Amino acid sequence: MTRTRRSASQRGTPTARLFNREQSWIEFNVRVLGEALDPQNPLLERAKFLAICSTNMDEFFMIRVAGLREQRRVGVQTTSPDGLTPSEQLRAIRTAVQSQLAVQRECWLSDVNPALRAQGIWVLDYHELSDSQRASVDAYYTNQIQPVLTPLAFDASHPFPLISNLSLNLAVVIGSEGDERFVRVKVPGVLPRLIPVMLDDAQIPAGLTRGQCVGWVWIEQLIAANLHNLFPAENVLAVHAFRITRNADFEIEEDEADDLLATIEENIRQRRFGTVVRIAVQHNMPASLRSLLLNNLDLDSDDLYEIRGQLGLSALMALLKIDRPELKDVPLAGRIPLPLRDMQVPGQLWSTLRQRDVLLHHPYDAFQPVIDFIESAASDPDVLAIKQTLYRVGSNSPIVHALMRARDLDKQVTVLVELKARFDEENNITWARALERAGVHVVYGVPNLKTHAKMALVIRREDTVLRRYVHVGTGNYNAGTARVYTDLGLMTSDAAITADVANVFNFLTGYAKHSDFQALLVAPVNMRQRLVALIDREIAHAQAGQPAQIIFKANSFVDPALTEHLYRASNAGVSIDLIIRGMCCVIPGVPGMSANIRVRSIVGRFLEHSRVYWFNNLGDTQIYVGSADLMERNLDRRVETLFPIHDPDIRHWIGRHFLPAYLGDTQRARLLTYDGKWQRAVTADASQQHDCQHYFASVATME
Repeated sequence: MTRTRRSASQRGTPTARLFNREQSWIEFNVRVLGEALDPQNPLLERAKFLAICSTNMDEFFMIRVAGLREQRRVGVQTTSPDGLTPSEQLRAIRTAVQSQLAVQRECWLSDVNPALRAQGIWVLDYHELSDSQRASVDAYYTNQIQPVLTPLAFDASHPFPLISNLSLNLAVVIGSEGDERFVRVKVPGVLPRLIPVMLDDAQIPAGLTRGQCVGWVWIEQLIAANLHNLFPAENVLAVHAFRITRNADFEIEEDEADDLLATIEENIRQRRFGTVVRIAVQHNMPASLRSLLLNNLDLDSDDLYEIRGQLGLSALMALLKIDRPELKDVPLAGRIPLPLRDMQVPGQLWSTLRQRDVLLHHPYDAFQPVIDFIESAASDPDVLAIKQTLYRVGSNSPIVHALMRARDLDKQVTVLVELKARFDEENNITWARALERAGVHVVYGVPNLKTHAKMALVIRREDTVLRRYVHVGTGNYNAGTARVYTDLGLMTSDAAITADVANVFNFLTGYAKHSDFQALLVAPVNMRQRLVALIDREIAHAQAGQPAQIIFKANSFVDPALTEHLYRASNAGVSIDLIIRGMCCVIPGVPGMSANIRVRSIVGRFLEHSRVYWFNNLGDTQIYVGSADLMERNLDRRVETLFPIHDPDIRHWIGRHFLPAYLGDTQRARLLTYDGKWQRAVTADASQQHDCQHYFASVATME
């Protein structure tokens, strides 16, 4: 990836202490794109990764680029931790994004799309349609699309139309030469982007049946081809697609919000029309139309991205609905861990958890035991209360339905719904209101702190005592994402852990402040300090000539202070392995700074989402698992929890099987070099090839 002269000259030297955060994110998306480029991946999965790459880029511009543009607008000259001003970062981002877009489009147009056609899956341009196909889709346009269209003119009596975030639009020029008028036609988001087309016999590959083959045409091309019907008395001189991205990063002043729920609802509405930060146009749009759009959207030429082919390839995600299993990954049916199988007797789950902890490794372990945990608590007459955090729960959540059923059975149910979960606010508001209607006590957390911790607490009467049971984890209580995210969850009745979870809930729902916890690391209370202390202990062991080792697995590592602490550990002789899926600002392998630090990233079929912090501790390993990444926001401005692994069997599995599987990956892993490049961790010996996700899936299938 191209970088600014300033950062490139410093890269890999002791004076460059951190990689740039934004450029590190772009490199992560390059790794996602690499999965689309990989011919070893099933064809429809490659199309999926092209869609994910586009969705990721939309969110990057809505949040990160929007923030940098705002800093530039108000004249901020403060540099990022790696020494770049907002303007320098924006220039570097543009160069890198343009390069990435070119690779993505070439992958779709010259590789994946032709390969799909060879398999009888045709995503067609309108001009490729046969006469019979055109007649069919034109009829669809007349009956299903044109009634929904609303052309908006722009002239002296019509203001420039308000264009919503991520909407696809057609810039239409009508009239005659010398009397040209601009009209904007929005492509309706309520209609599918890909319109079905009946394939001709010649488009059915040999060896395939018609039932195995499918075809579509892009809706915007279908609309463009039929604009003469929308403007029957006008000449359509030109039509070009464009798509804008707006600022979606709104800060909520909770101290000034009388009603947090209403405030967030208003912010969701504002997000549709925040400041424009990017416009994407097709490569053949003339300069006159580009200038008209840039001027009226208050953008510079650097905010315009020229695209070859269709805009917004996130629409390719629809291809996964095709019933062609041979073109997809083999389905994974998550197993039920042995201690939880054949639960026949009411209360058997609780007796199992009194005897031992149970670790769940999703998606290789099914999410059903988590649902069963809440449903068992809801139906158990001895359960008095349930408390739970909800961050991203998805639609039609069985967890939420179980919580409402528990309230119907007159149990005390308290749920913290995080309304500020970005891009899930509307869904969470819907669930919050449904829970409140069911009589559940719903809270929205601590002012000015987003609650990201994943916890469920059950209080059960057993004889003359009350016993607590908890589920704590790294992932959301979302049955859908649990099939595609790798996460860890722990079910336990451990007294220290359950007491701490209860205290965290008291902190979230009331004014019960706790400055110390027996077992949990809790942000923003003690997590940063405890992590530093655990690193310092390994430093002391190394300085005493003892073996010292740290392994961190997380989504992101961008915290400058913890980075510097790891550099100290590296210089003391501590062996450090970082398994970081996304952004990583740590510079590895620099003599005198980070010579003992190695960084790898795993990007594959499943999205790596689990966080594990492993410390050797002279062989008496100490392991923490939980919701927190190594970012300032997670450690200082969120409620996060990391829970210890006390069970010796689970500690053994994490240290001897789980983490080594990632560290030994030679298929999906990329290794970060001191100069910011990511290289595949390959081995020439075919017998030593290892894919950690395939390994976990194969073990789950065999059990």
